[in-house]
Amino acid sequence: MNPKSVRARRKARHYQRRRKVPGLNLTALMDIFTVLVFFLLVNSSNSQQLPANPDIVLPESAAQELPEEMLTIQISPHSILLQERPLMSVDDAMQHHGRVLPALVHELERYADRATQLGGPADEGRGLMIMADRHTPYALLERIMHSANQTEYSRLRFAVLRSNGSNGSEAP
Repeated sequence: MNPKSVRARRKARHYQRRRKVPGLNLTALMDIFTVLVFFLLVNSSNSQQLPANPDIVLPESAAQELPEEMLTIQISPHSILLQERPLMSVDDAMQHHGRVLPALVHELERYADRATQLGGPADEGRGLMIMADRHTPYALLERIMHSANQTEYSRLRFAVLRSNGSNGSEAP
């Protein structure tokens, strides 16, 4: 016969259950990782997004080529921005006598020097994306292009909205 009482056996079973190490609940962990994977898939895109400026209405084009990552000049109806930093007003640029804008040349040379220090390519010329409002005067665009050609930025591209061929337009 067992010398232990019913109460002693019950306590022994209770302490044995508490000493066991509980197992890891993998179901909750798998759920978290599944949600994380879907979140990363949705939020990672391999297309470049051009800076959003509500003052600039881009012209439409049937171009199919996607833009590459490069330095960006934005020309709104009121100001000129380089990498989203204000550079000068459009009025100042239009009133300047000459084909070259010294402030723009100075800033582009500063960006080129910084890129050279970081090991960027300079052989074939650096790229410059011009985002101009569709009503920007050609004289201003010409001054900006001449200013860029005075520096290492000789590959100029214009940002446009890609039209889908019918009546709407798509983002670049």
